[in-house]
Amino acid sequence: MMHRKLSLFLGLLLFGFAFSQQPENRKEQLQKQNAELKKQIANINAELAKAKGETKLSLAYLASVNQKITLREKVVNNTQKEKRFIEDDIYKRQLEINKFNRELKVLRKDYADILVKAYKNKGVQNKVTFVLSSKNLGEAIRRVQYIKQYGEYQDKKAAEISDKANQIKTSINQKQKSVKEKDALLNRQKQDLVVIEKERKDKEVLLQEFKKNEAKLTSDLRAKQAENKKIEASIRSIINEEVKRAKEREEAEKKAEAERIRLAKIAAEKEKAKLEEARKAEAARLLAEKKKAEEEERKLAELARKKAEAEKDAIAKNDAAKIAKAEKEKKESEDKAKAAKEKAEIARNATKALEAKTEKENDAIEEKTMRNFGVGSVVAGNNFAENRGRMSFPVASGTIIEKFGKQPHPVFKNITIENNGIKIKVPAGTKARCVFPGVVSKISAVGGVKTVMIKHGSYFTIYVNLENLTVSQGQQVSAGTQLGSAGTDLDGIYSINFEIWNSAVNPIAPLNPMDWVSY
Repeated sequence: MMHRKLSLFLGLLLFGFAFSQQPENRKEQLQKQNAELKKQIANINAELAKAKGETKLSLAYLASVNQKITLREKVVNNTQKEKRFIEDDIYKRQLEINKFNRELKVLRKDYADILVKAYKNKGVQNKVTFVLSSKNLGEAIRRVQYIKQYGEYQDKKAAEISDKANQIKTSINQKQKSVKEKDALLNRQKQDLVVIEKERKDKEVLLQEFKKNEAKLTSDLRAKQAENKKIEASIRSIINEEVKRAKEREEAEKKAEAERIRLAKIAAEKEKAKLEEARKAEAARLLAEKKKAEEEERKLAELARKKAEAEKDAIAKNDAAKIAKAEKEKKESEDKAKAAKEKAEIARNATKALEAKTEKENDAIEEKTMRNFGVGSVVAGNNFAENRGRMSFPVASGTIIEKFGKQPHPVFKNITIENNGIKIKVPAGTKARCVFPGVVSKISAVGGVKTVMIKHGSYFTIYVNLENLTVSQGQQVSAGTQLGSAGTDLDGIYSINFEIWNSAVNPIAPLNPMDWVSY
């Protein structure tokens, strides 16, 4: 039973420690998030106040209102989470207070027992008498030491009681602080909920305004859709023309490449022929050296054999002088035979090396000649597709107010909105930037709307509604290159339309930019 209580106590301590770390950090994160969200809300409010008179009945204005409500709801959700952290902190502090109270109770009881025992022991109470009544000096010293330790023990227990009392006071103060923090948080939450409710009512009023002006707004919307269709038709025409030109260039390049290969092969064969003449002469020289070396090797080997036989004869006759002479001659002939063998081997290896060298030089000649004639010099398509999802956003900051594809109108359900890309609302002066290296394929102006098209192999990125262009047709651009400033649209807001098209499919088709860029 005691073991279970101890385990529970330790568990509560560990729980309290762990809980005191992460939640506090998470609470701070939530507070930072809320501060950032409130900053965004303030920016949206400023934009809405600026555009209220001109663009109140635009989809961009409605999108900003919806975005603001969404951010408000995030603030409330974060506040709810923060409230739970505070409540958990209050609970933890109460656990601490209860634990300290139990410990204080035990300490006070122990201290009371000490005082009772001291009272009963008169010798200890009257310290002088207690020491003087000792039988000898050693006992007196021991009693003095005992009195000292006893006093220190009393002081220690008193200090522990005081410390526990201070810990209880601190925990109570922390708990009261958390309770006040919670109350303040609840008040802020109430205010946020009131604001959200007001903004929702404002949105309803705005929707009613939309419905009152349905005829005009529908007409404006259809005009914008017609304008977008013109731009789309222009884009398709330009891409188709580009694809046609690319195919023509490809066919012409294939013919040119074939001609370059033919001429390169003729030139390579001439170079190889020159090399072959030199190789034959060198091969003849090496062959002669090899034959000479092998003949010498054979002769010296035969001589070494005869000297070995002479040595055997001398040994058989037991003629010391002849034995010594035979051994010397045998040694000299063996050394010469060995040297001749090595020389013959070098000659044979030189012939093999020449053959390998010739083959390598032939390959080098062919490679060099092909390079000199420009074979394979045409740059292949880039790796646009391999970077899907990792490309940069076409503006430094902005809000997507119209998504890719077909979607119902947020107010008039009988009207369908169709986008070949995404529409991004941006602050005035925002620069559009290239998302990936490529070539400016075309700059067009349909209905006064300037469009920059950039080719990336078989893919195109398209930037619609620009002004003050900073690139020109045919220009090589890298990722991040500024293309021009965002212009105003029919709603009077600064925005750009960003599209991605694939010309490798038939028919050519727009792609969802959000699958390709990071936002």
